[in-house]
Amino acid sequence: MALPKFTMKQLMEAGVHFGHHTRRWNPQMTPYVYGIKDKIHIINLNKTAPLLHNALVALEAVAAAGGKILFVATKHQAKDIVKDAAERCGQFYVNHRWLGGMMTNWQTVSQSIRRLKKMETDVENAEKLGLTKKEVLNMTREIEKLRDVFGGILEMHGTPQAIIVIDVPREYNAVLEAKNLDMPIIGICDTNANPELINYPIPGNDDAARAIGLYCDLFVDAILSGIEKRLGGTAARKITEDVALTDADAIEEKAIAREAREKSKASEAKAVKRDKAEAKIEEIIES
Repeated sequence: MALPKFTMKQLMEAGVHFGHHTRRWNPQMTPYVYGIKDKIHIINLNKTAPLLHNALVALEAVAAAGGKILFVATKHQAKDIVKDAAERCGQFYVNHRWLGGMMTNWQTVSQSIRRLKKMETDVENAEKLGLTKKEVLNMTREIEKLRDVFGGILEMHGTPQAIIVIDVPREYNAVLEAKNLDMPIIGICDTNANPELINYPIPGNDDAARAIGLYCDLFVDAILSGIEKRLGGTAARKITEDVALTDADAIEEKAIAREAREKSKASEAKAVKRDKAEAKIEEIIES
């Protein structure tokens, strides 16, 4: 699996070039703005395409090194898309609410995750533990709340090695925490964002579900490509299997040849002994 490719036509069809209304504008996005139409900023896709490619290369490298990647998008139109994308490539996500310190204070977050898992176990064994219906109901409600917040990072076991942010201004706290940890940030920067906060900014529409879906599909393919490289890839596995088979065949052939030589020597030794025995018998008969 190679690094995913995309075309300008795909970006246009997904509406990546549509920015925000001109009143919602960050001057630092000026280099990436092509013009204005109907009071809407139009993003220059000639600038977006190479930056998107760079982000995909970075994601592939992180995944190839065995790093964990966190998708962050809490806006309504991106929640389900991000969750699906993270699950498809075996990574992690936050799509309900970003709690302060979710990365910089991981020890406290991990305690909450352990508590959530314990409550789930207690609810499953409610009868054995003698819990009342009211206690089970209260615990179930709390589990649902905690699952909304931590459901996508239950098995992350530590801070990630890279973070993908769909709406940079909305997820400002997540961006700041990632910067404090010197974590690479891949961010979709609409015309109201500050691209200087992001290591790999991608100028583009961060509201349209179709555009978000396109970004996530490309991210997933890049991550899967990196994972495949780390694991050796299909072609590499085939070569390894062929080499292993060849080595096994060679070893087996050597073993068979050695066994044949030993049998041959044993047969020759037996023949010599037999000849000597026959000679002695003939001597005795003649005498």
